[in-house]
Amino acid sequence: MTVTSWDEPVGGTPRGTLVVLPGRGETAASYDRFGRRLSADAWRVRLVPVDLGDPDGPDAVREQVEKLLVDESLPAPKVLVGSDSGATLAALLAPALPVDGVVLAGIALPGSAGGSWDSWEDEVDARTACPVHRRVISEDSGFGRGGLDQPLPWSSVELTSPGRPVLVLHGSADPVTPVADALAAYDALREARVRVVDGGRHDVLNDASHRSVAATVVLFLESLRLGTDLPDVVREPEGSVTR
Repeated sequence: MTVTSWDEPVGGTPRGTLVVLPGRGETAASYDRFGRRLSADAWRVRLVPVDLGDPDGPDAVREQVEKLLVDESLPAPKVLVGSDSGATLAALLAPALPVDGVVLAGIALPGSAGGSWDSWEDEVDARTACPVHRRVISEDSGFGRGGLDQPLPWSSVELTSPGRPVLVLHGSADPVTPVADALAAYDALREARVRVVDGGRHDVLNDASHRSVAATVVLFLESLRLGTDLPDVVREPEGSVTR
């Protein structure tokens, strides 16, 4: 299993580590922009490939994630990040892993709109409106076209609180997992910070609002460095009047 790495700029001091679990069809190329952006802010990024077609896939992913979490060369806080089926897997694994936080983006659920994409163009439209990301996945020879039709290995998904801070990101226009279904699944995660991306489609980390989404992730990460209660890094002065 080949782990893809993005590191902080030379001479920079790493602020923590992200372990990314991609979704159906996705490759490391799908996250190059995300990895470079977060690493530029001195967060080390490690992407673990996920093969849901392999019966041992989830177990192999868990084993690799555990190795990264105990790797003392990777700085804390260590945060598990998942998208699509990677978000589902991250949410299921997190309660039993020594992670400091979790980011769940565009979660995939059993019964999500599989089989609704008659062509590659339809699948791309469901994934993202970002022209750059559309080009990236269309030109990626390793990308698993038709991935959104790949069934999940879980007949049901019941999320439980990991007991650590969670950031939820979901597109309001996600045609794969409707936002109402996603929010209902997160009801059990009372501590989660839930953010809906206006007009966002399924690949919310790589959609048209990727800059704002990445900024939201960075704010979550920087707050996590201050404490598990996620204190604000930037706030209004005490006693100020809203202007």
